[in-house]
Amino acid sequence: MENENILGTEKIGKLIRKFSVPCIISLVVNSLYNIVDQIFIGWGVGYLGNGATNVVFPLTMICLAFALMFGDGSSAYMSLKLGEKKKEEASKGVANGIAFACIIAVIFFLITIIFLPQLINVFGCTDALREYALNYGYFIAIGLPFMMIGTTLNSIIRADGSPKYAMTSMLTGAILNIILDPVFIFVFNMGVEGAAIATSISQFVTFLMNILYIRKFKSLSIKKENFKKENLKLSLAGKVSMLGISSFITQMAIVVVMAVENNLLAKYGKESEFGSEIPITVLGIVMKISQILNSVIIGIAAGTQPIIGYNYGAGKYDRVKKALKIVLTLSVAVSTFAFILFQTIPDKLILIFGSGDALYMEFACLAFRTYLLLVICNGIQIPTGIFFQAIGKGIKSAIISLSRQILFLIPAFFILGYLFGIHGMLFAGPFADGLAFIIASTLLVLEVKSLGRTSVKSRALIDNKIKNDKINKHIVITISREYGSGGRYVGRLVANRLGIKLYDKEFVIKVAKETGLSEEYVEQNEQKRSVLAPLNNGYYSEYNNSDELFTKESELIKEFADKESCVIIGRCADNILENRDNVVRVFIYGTMENKIKRVIKHYGIETEEKAKKEIERIDKQRGNHYKYYTGKEWKNFANYDICINSDILGVKKSAEMICSIVKQKELQ
Repeated sequence: MENENILGTEKIGKLIRKFSVPCIISLVVNSLYNIVDQIFIGWGVGYLGNGATNVVFPLTMICLAFALMFGDGSSAYMSLKLGEKKKEEASKGVANGIAFACIIAVIFFLITIIFLPQLINVFGCTDALREYALNYGYFIAIGLPFMMIGTTLNSIIRADGSPKYAMTSMLTGAILNIILDPVFIFVFNMGVEGAAIATSISQFVTFLMNILYIRKFKSLSIKKENFKKENLKLSLAGKVSMLGISSFITQMAIVVVMAVENNLLAKYGKESEFGSEIPITVLGIVMKISQILNSVIIGIAAGTQPIIGYNYGAGKYDRVKKALKIVLTLSVAVSTFAFILFQTIPDKLILIFGSGDALYMEFACLAFRTYLLLVICNGIQIPTGIFFQAIGKGIKSAIISLSRQILFLIPAFFILGYLFGIHGMLFAGPFADGLAFIIASTLLVLEVKSLGRTSVKSRALIDNKIKNDKINKHIVITISREYGSGGRYVGRLVANRLGIKLYDKEFVIKVAKETGLSEEYVEQNEQKRSVLAPLNNGYYSEYNNSDELFTKESELIKEFADKESCVIIGRCADNILENRDNVVRVFIYGTMENKIKRVIKHYGIETEEKAKKEIERIDKQRGNHYKYYTGKEWKNFANYDICINSDILGVKKSAEMICSIVKQKELQ
């Protein structure tokens, strides 16, 4: 095939290096941003200063969650609309994403400044940490709006085709933070306040660099008019943010874990010889160190996401398996290296963050060796979650992504902490890692075994031109239909009676040919969107196979509608052609009872119960798909010119009615 996508032809190893390395660097730099303060605070202030940063850190994570929601959502919306050749809509979406990120940033800043004492209590602050936490938190709050807006813009800049600029702005801030931290802490002797000021200045510089990029956008043009009140719409901002909801959920899950963890550590630590502050400080450091190594694993897997996604859609399952094998090998190697470090030199790792007394060092070694006992499992669990994102398996991806922290870790904190105190809190880590690994590996093995087994043959409907009632005027009929309503057959009868072409399965063949995706994949994934589909917008959420299917089908719909009179089945054609006067928009529906009978008769489903579930499932997916790409409700009759209950007239009479109305339109 001409100009075939390099994702389907280039060597897998070369592709992984190309996509994964920038992702690894960005994620590691982002992790270091959060850890540098603690290194210098540990040496300049002591472990109580580090404990204070751990109870303030969730505020940064909440801000980051909103930033990624608007940033990843805006970048996905931009890529989607540019794919549809709707540059103006792309500009409006991005402007709304940036504007509402700014609004939320200001609101969050005010909330933090006003309610900081109460907020740090929620995140487990103790009396000994309070003064440090307040001093650090107030200055950190100043930089939060800049961090949020800068991070939002960073995602958009990357989607605009400038990943190097996005990486440079982030690196500049991180390096500046490393330089300024010791200056403010040691030279100016400002303690935790100095570290917070250094971080805020660094975040402002990254923010400024990204703001300056707005005038340099390659793919669209963001003007002052886009930010005027009349152009800022809550509905559009909501749609943009939903595209980034997976990033938001991931970050907020971390916030919930940290809140629960800090509070329970304070409670059970107080009952132990270690006290409350040592466990809060140490486990915060342990999690951040492990996050650096996890960032490498995430970067490897996320970089492979577009490679696996494309080849899965193209039916090139050998390439999918090869990419997956390389990712798992590299990830397990990284997690094994981490395991060796955590088990052999935990004392040296904790000393990076300053020294402490004997109890502090004892608990640090215990925490590394116990809490991260099964860190090797991350080499399987993390890539597996991203693998299911890549192939569009929303439910499985969500289960794997959230199982470790939400389903297992938080309950384990409560149960094991209650039973075994502070030691039980540490054992909650390997308990959650082990269970998450079992689920991830089981789902992965089953999925890999099933690759390529299913087979769907796409069928182009025969172009029967029965010229009983041939029309001479250029008219297009779009037919949307409930599953089991007979709408597709109505469309065929209308096309035959009017002597015009019917376009339905032809889309599958043409889209497969133009995208390189397999006909099987196109037929199984077009016109469908599950409730959990937003969770598939992962680390590379800018553009995916589902978006490409819709974009290509939209182009074909316009092409067919421009060329000749025809009947087009489904695929949001009524909305895609909404501004054309020569289009008749039809919606076919029916009662559940009759739809069940048709589904059993024509689709081989055995029982009424199964038929009903299948009807509800497919109609829900069609409705989600329609709303996602049009912003409208699929079953809103106001979207259509004709709405017919096929049970009242029957499919043949329904077709006759449509033909009669089309003939009347021809005379106008």
